[in-house]
Amino acid sequence: MATATATKVKIKPLDDRLVVQPDDPEEVTSGGIVLPDSAREKPQRGKVIATGPGKLLDSGKRGTMSVKKGDFVFYGKYSGTEVEVNDQTYVLVRENDILAIVD
Repeated sequence: MATATATKVKIKPLDDRLVVQPDDPEEVTSGGIVLPDSAREKPQRGKVIATGPGKLLDSGKRGTMSVKKGDFVFYGKYSGTEVEVNDQTYVLVRENDILAIVD
């Protein structure tokens, strides 16, 4: 189990949750148009910073996580909860909200 560390705050996800650091949204379109903050797409890709221990199964054991710290992942557009720690934005998502791991 990993813990995301910001200067003085640690984020320790529970069960099958992950802490993802989203990629920065595009600021300029392919045509060269600069986008204001309000028009930028919400990122759907990020780097896994920390993982929980796994979902607690009916048998009392923990399920294994298929995503690990350091993986780049795609997640649902409106999945998870955004949190801000020391001016850094993170998204807390469940493992089943992860759509794919980027190789």
